[in-house]
Amino acid sequence: MPALASHRKPRTRVRATAPAVGLTSAALASVTLLSSQSAMAAPAPKPSIEEVQKKVDDLYRQAGTATQKYNQAKEATDKQKTKVDTLLDDVAKRTAKVNDARRTLGNYAAAQYRDGALAPTATFFLADDPQSFFDQTHLMDRMAERQQQAVTEFRTQQAQASKQRAEAVKSLETLTESQTALRTSKQSVQTKLTEARTLLSKLTAEEKARLAELERKKEAEAKRKAEELAKKQAAAKKEAARKAAEPGGSGTETGSGSGSGSGSSASTKAEKVLAFARAQIGKPYVWGATGPASYDCSGLTQAAWKAAGVDIPRTTWDQVKVGTRIATADLQPGDLVFFYDDISHVGIYKGDGMMIHAPKPGANVREESIYYMPIYGSVRPA
Repeated sequence: MPALASHRKPRTRVRATAPAVGLTSAALASVTLLSSQSAMAAPAPKPSIEEVQKKVDDLYRQAGTATQKYNQAKEATDKQKTKVDTLLDDVAKRTAKVNDARRTLGNYAAAQYRDGALAPTATFFLADDPQSFFDQTHLMDRMAERQQQAVTEFRTQQAQASKQRAEAVKSLETLTESQTALRTSKQSVQTKLTEARTLLSKLTAEEKARLAELERKKEAEAKRKAEELAKKQAAAKKEAARKAAEPGGSGTETGSGSGSGSGSSASTKAEKVLAFARAQIGKPYVWGATGPASYDCSGLTQAAWKAAGVDIPRTTWDQVKVGTRIATADLQPGDLVFFYDDISHVGIYKGDGMMIHAPKPGANVREESIYYMPIYGSVRPA
């Protein structure tokens, strides 16, 4: 018997598309190649010594700005803490007065409870005589008046206590804000200084030597400009003296800081300022420090003028607003010279284009040309 033909439809075999596999492999290979190229890519070029110098100088300047913010926040915190302490003392005293007034009211209430209260008619009939009744009534009226005064006093003290508590709470909130600003400024200073130190630590011995040479050139140029200023000031002083000696002259030297009583007083103060500043030379710069073992820039200027009997503010931003603005050509010993557009540094002018200042972290109080940094302006505090 012949075999029956199969009516089943032949199974179609699905063939995997090789091109997809090929593409995937190619893509993976490309990614691997790119990754390898990225890994083998040349590192970023190392900054030049000039760029390192500029970066470090910028970081120290930024640290100086942050230091002034820290000083400002610390001053605000100290003042606010004093105010809060005073308010809390006042609240405690006022609370004691409230308690005294409350006890007085309590005594009146207790007495009234013990004695009871009779109607005026009943009191009249129970009295030994009419005069006794009227005397007792007068006494009761006086007692009622005292009770009313006690109530008024209690309410007054209570209202004042509530007001002072509210002031204390508000002052505490302000103190918290000042303390937060203080912590933020402190962290900012530390961050900038760490960046500068890290940058310097990566330099080789040769690079450090080149950086030191750049610093010497910068100092030499600043000193040259200071000498030029000294010559101009000496010439101006000589000319002023010549004119004063002429017939009909004023008899005083313009800008010499002497001659008149007020000029003599200013000169004496300037001498005290410089004497104090010179005595601090060699002491380390420490940001936020006001002496006597170390100083930051504005801490030194504040302490020096205080030694001359003149109180000036704590920060450079406030010190620059004190006294009289002075042109660089007219600077006299004791004047304050401020630097950078953000007024983040200050020094004490000593004459001949030189100043005494607390420079930066890692350095000591020293004499230096006022042209070592870009000058913002100058003031004569007194």
